Amino acid sequence: MLDANIIRENPEMIREMIRNRNKDQAPLDKFLENDSKWRSLTDEGNRLRKQRNEVSLQISKMKGEEKEAKIKEMRLVSDRIKEIDEELVVCDEARTDGLLNIPNIPHPSVPIGKDEHDNVVVYEWGQKKTFDFKPLEHFEIAEALDIIDFERGTKVAGSGFYCLKGDGARLERALISYFLDRHKDQGYTEVFPPVVVNTQAVIGTGQYPNLKNDMYYLERDDMWLNPTAEVPVTNLLQGEILDKSQLPINYTAYLPSFRREAGKHADTRGIIRVHEFNKVEMVRFVEPEGSFDVLERLRMDAEELIRELDLPYRVLLLCTGDMSFSCAKCYDLELYVPGKDAWLEASSCSCFTDFQARRARIKYRPEPHLKSEFVHTLNGSGLALPRTMVAILENYQNKDGTVTIPEVLRPYMRGQEVIGN
Repeated sequence: MLDANIIRENPEMIREMIRNRNKDQAPLDKFLENDSKWRSLTDEGNRLRKQRNEVSLQISKMKGEEKEAKIKEMRLVSDRIKEIDEELVVCDEARTDGLLNIPNIPHPSVPIGKDEHDNVVVYEWGQKKTFDFKPLEHFEIAEALDIIDFERGTKVAGSGFYCLKGDGARLERALISYFLDRHKDQGYTEVFPPVVVNTQAVIGTGQYPNLKNDMYYLERDDMWLNPTAEVPVTNLLQGEILDKSQLPINYTAYLPSFRREAGKHADTRGIIRVHEFNKVEMVRFVEPEGSFDVLERLRMDAEELIRELDLPYRVLLLCTGDMSFSCAKCYDLELYVPGKDAWLEASSCSCFTDFQARRARIKYRPEPHLKSEFVHTLNGSGLALPRTMVAILENYQNKDGTVTIPEVLRPYMRGQEVIGN
């Protein structure tokens, strides 16, 4: 959430920003209209309260008709104050709703663009593997090796769900353990938060109301299935004021994540776009100064995992029109998959400045005698499991139908080197 003062003082700058981000300008109009009304009502209410207090002192010294007239006049003033208070509640709700739907301000280094076609490739790493046979797509490999059961996964939960089995389940578990262990080495503290979150949590990180149709809602309990571990992990510090000495705080977590993918069609077979998937997340809480330098380090933490898996990938700097709602700057890490001959996003690394912290009320005190300030939050996938699995199956496939297990994962699979029938 943006500072309301920034919007009041620079409405046209905010309007241009929203235009560059390809977002609806109606929330800005809603905020400005209701904010102006709210301030006017507040001023009127304060003036009337002051008048009532002053006249109340005078009434005690009055007598007769003059006193009755002033009492009657103050009853009307009190009635108007009550009306104002009721109007303020409605107005403040509308103002807050508008504010919650205004996106974050991009960093000056973010390219202006309409959609994913305007993203900038920062660099590529690794060599695309050449094969002396036609490489298969991941679902063909998985079905031949009997390590993913699409039919039974759909039977249990419906379209967009799947069941890992045998070495497929073991490979997924190996990846999760490997990612968490490496993040511990990188200085993150592992946490295992709840997989179900309340509405305040999804408001805090910006998924609500912006992405409410893309999440699974548990109406009876007013709870949400975790859309990404960023939500519960960031909100672990919701409403807290930290000491400067506590920063930076670096958390990592594995959780299953759930996405309805509302409005998106399952136009790809396999596990590229699914409703439930595992993911390891990195979340950082830092002082405002230097937070974009921290983003570069966070991105490298995710890149280290990909490099150690020896998977070719590229880094994209997202343009204004393709960044998510809460981001001030975002990099996507995309893995190359030869079977599909495509790039697949496996990680997004983002700096949110104080946008999430303001919504979740996460502050720190720079010095004991100074006023508290909002921290800056960052997060990155380290990594999303389905697409990492796709990249491993397609890049490490062999002509005989087997799949070589990446060397760094073998200790987690009891020394096994190959997945085969």
